[in-house]
Amino acid sequence: MTSTEIEAHRQTAQPHITVMVPAYNEEKNIARTLQNIRGVLQQMSPYWDIVVVDDGSRDQTVQVVQSLVESCQVTLVKFSRNFGKENAISAGLSYAKGDVVICMDADGQHASELMLTMLEKWREGYDMVYAVRQDREQESSFKLWGSRLFYRMMSASTHVEIPRDAGDFRLMNRKVVDALCALPERNRFMKGIYAWVGYKSIGIPYTPLPRMHGESAYSKLKLIALAWTGITGFSVLPLRLASLTGATLAVLAFAYGAIVVVDTLFFHESIPGWPTVVASMMFFAGVQLLFIGVLGEYLARVYDEVKGRPPYIVAEVVQPETVSHQPD
Repeated sequence: MTSTEIEAHRQTAQPHITVMVPAYNEEKNIARTLQNIRGVLQQMSPYWDIVVVDDGSRDQTVQVVQSLVESCQVTLVKFSRNFGKENAISAGLSYAKGDVVICMDADGQHASELMLTMLEKWREGYDMVYAVRQDREQESSFKLWGSRLFYRMMSASTHVEIPRDAGDFRLMNRKVVDALCALPERNRFMKGIYAWVGYKSIGIPYTPLPRMHGESAYSKLKLIALAWTGITGFSVLPLRLASLTGATLAVLAFAYGAIVVVDTLFFHESIPGWPTVVASMMFFAGVQLLFIGVLGEYLARVYDEVKGRPPYIVAEVVQPETVSHQPD
């Protein structure tokens, strides 16, 4: 059965399912995660495989995955170095061959059983089914308030509606994957890109499982950098704020200048306050430098795109010798 036929008969179709897993330093979690995924996939369809993208791990993640290549039908895509999770997801999507592709984390916090619910929603006609996190209140104040601020800024400054608290754990139909892979941009913010391509989508609630071992590789600085990538990639809000602030300061400066001229010409009052003048000059200079920096950020992203360097380099691809049978 072709992809077109599967699309026309979702209720009864047996699609080929690919689960894509980006991994970075997950040697203690990846084996159990892949085994759990395999167990659920066997219930979902006779046609399935797994793609693991190793994002330059420094531990034994690659060796652990290689030991599971045959038993879990894993295609291992190994990066030459660490290129970041967004690029690892992009690479995984390009190597995923299924009619349905599911993205999951390697740390075991995404419950494999939720894939069954996602597939049910796909059969109902949805092209993208994403998991919406329900336990934000248990996170640190930094992540909680940072997340709220980020989503408010994005909703106020872009026409693309990014679902709040929706992560990378999601099911995508083949046409969604093809659309994502066709996008040429290199500085990728996947949450925004998922929303930008559109298609019929629905969110389902989930609560992450406790992490089996280790801690998240995302530090506060990385989270801030990811949020900044999202803001500059899908919004011109910083530029508009710079224009608004500049216009406001210009009006205030003009009003202050008018007051000084009136006092000097008509009241012959000397206006003391050289420290005030110097302080105001330093303030305006600082504001100018700040907004030049904002312009520089956007220019840097244009520079990265113009250079045309690939977003990642694949050093090695390891595939199982016996590939799971796919529908005709």
